[in-house]
Amino acid sequence: MQTDIALRASRITVSVVREDSIDGPAMKDPSNIVKFWHSVIATQPDHEPDKENLVVVLIDVRLHPYAWNRVSLGSLTEATAHPREIFRPVIAAAAHSFVMLHNHPSGDPAPSAADRAVTRRIADAAHLLQIRLLDHLIIGNAADGDDGYFSFAECGMI
Repeated sequence: MQTDIALRASRITVSVVREDSIDGPAMKDPSNIVKFWHSVIATQPDHEPDKENLVVVLIDVRLHPYAWNRVSLGSLTEATAHPREIFRPVIAAAAHSFVMLHNHPSGDPAPSAADRAVTRRIADAAHLLQIRLLDHLIIGNAADGDDGYFSFAECGMI
């Protein structure tokens, strides 16, 4: 029986983090997080701006990003992810803290009821795990080039 357990454990692999060379300012300010989205995530060849992309950015103790993972690529109106999928890269990489980001292809960064609910669930789980959720940002995609955003931390919701 122990051999079977050891065999199963040896098959578990985690390859969920992109460790691109990430240079950037500390992720204390939502505007820096928005810049990170545009300069790192939105420039990837597999980025699909017409679909919701849910991304987790791993943050070191100095609050600088060091890796990121696209947790979910959704449809025009939603991207779904279970909390275990959101926390997998955070825990696997032993991140000090993390930021969640997703876009709204409609251009309107206002959070939906589902956005609010998942943010609350993730914030509660992060508190339980003693891993700091710094922010959850929703990135707009306005036609006039003014990519507005909504920051749950800035609005006191985290």
